[in-house]
Amino acid sequence: MQPQFPGTGPETRPAPHHPHVLHLVQPVDGGVARVVADLVRAQLRAGMRVSVACPGTGRLGAEAAGLGADTHVWEATRAPGPGLLGETVRAARLVRGLRPDVVHAHSAKAGVAARLAVRGRVPTVFQPHAWSFEAVTGPLALASRAWERAAARWTARLVCVSEGELRTGERAGVRGPSVVVPNGVDLTRHRPPASGEDVRAPLAALAGVDAHAPLVVCVGRLCRQKGQDVLLEAWRELSGELPAARLVLVGDGPDEAALRAAAPPSVLFAGAVEDPTAWYRAADVVVLPSRWEGMALAPLEAMACQKPVVVTDVGGSSQSLPPGHAPLCLVPPDSPRALARAVGALLLDAPLRTALGRQGHQHVTTTHDVRRTAEAIADLYRELTGARRSECREPTFK
Repeated sequence: MQPQFPGTGPETRPAPHHPHVLHLVQPVDGGVARVVADLVRAQLRAGMRVSVACPGTGRLGAEAAGLGADTHVWEATRAPGPGLLGETVRAARLVRGLRPDVVHAHSAKAGVAARLAVRGRVPTVFQPHAWSFEAVTGPLALASRAWERAAARWTARLVCVSEGELRTGERAGVRGPSVVVPNGVDLTRHRPPASGEDVRAPLAALAGVDAHAPLVVCVGRLCRQKGQDVLLEAWRELSGELPAARLVLVGDGPDEAALRAAAPPSVLFAGAVEDPTAWYRAADVVVLPSRWEGMALAPLEAMACQKPVVVTDVGGSSQSLPPGHAPLCLVPPDSPRALARAVGALLLDAPLRTALGRQGHQHVTTTHDVRRTAEAIADLYRELTGARRSECREPTFK
C-alpha cells in the first residue's frame, strides 16, 4: 500500500465516472510545481478525479493535498542514477493500484519512470518542461536523446509549452504525436500593484535600501540553467554606471554558495519564497538569463504584474514576449554585455518601462491565462480517453 500525505486518500476522490488523471511529478518545487498545482486546482474544479504522486519533500505534495487531490509519496531523485529501477517499480505499483485513465508525467525523471512502467498500456502524456538533454553534455546527452526518441512509442501525446521547445525535440529526433500548450499564469494572484501602493515596504530584504533605488529582480532556482552567473557578470558593468541600483536574486539552489561568493554588495539574496508576486511588483525590471527553457513562468508572472522583462533567446522565450518587444527585451544567452545593455536601457527610461509593462500585462491577460492552459489539457485528456465534455463539468471560460 502506498503512503499518502496526511488528510488525503480514496475517500476524497470525486465520483468515479469522471476521467481520472495521475500526475507523476519530479521536481516538486519551482515552475514545474506551480504548473502542476494550477492544473490540479482547475481539474478538481472541473470534476475530474485527480491523483498526484511525487516525492514527499518540497511543497507540491502538501499543496495538492490541500487542494483535495488524492496524493501519494513517490520517492524519486531529480538526477539520473542507479535508483531508476526502484523508481520505475514504484511508479508501476502506483498505476496498478490507482488505475488512472491518463498518466501525465512531468519533467525528465517522471517521464522515464512513467513510460517504462506503463509502456503504452495507459494513455501517457509526457511534458518535459525543458528537455533533459539540454542540461547535460557528452555521452549523457547522447543517451538522453536516444531515450527520448525510443520512448516516443510509449507517449500518447507529447506536450510542449512552446513551439521552440517542440522544435528542440524535433531537432534531436524526437517524433510522435505532439501538441503545444503554452504555460499560463494565475491572473488572480499575479496582478499589477494598486495605484500608490508602497510595494517595497513589506520586503524585509530591502531594509536599508533607498526606496527610489533602481531595482532589478531575478526569480528562479539558483543553478546553471537559470544563468544567474551571467547576470552577475553583467551586473558588474551595470553597477558601475548605476551605483545606487540593486539586484535581488529570489530563490535557492545548488549554486547559491558560489553566487554569494561572487556577488558584489549591491546584490541581495532573498532566498526561496512561496509566492514571488511581491518581488515582481517591487521591481523596476525583471530578468531571467536562462541557458535553456521550455517557456519559463517567471517572465509571464512578471508581465502579469505589469513589469517589463529581459529574457534570453532560448526555447520559447521569444514566444512569451508581446509582439515588438524582442529588440528591447530579448538577448542572446551567455552574453553578459548584451544583458547589461538591455537591462541598463530599461533602468534609464521610466516611460519605456511603463509602456512595456502595460503591453506585457495585456499580452499575458489575453494569451497566457492559466484557465486557457487548463482547458487545453482537459481537451487533450478527453481526446485520449473518449470522455464527453459534459463529464468534466468545465466552467465556462470568460
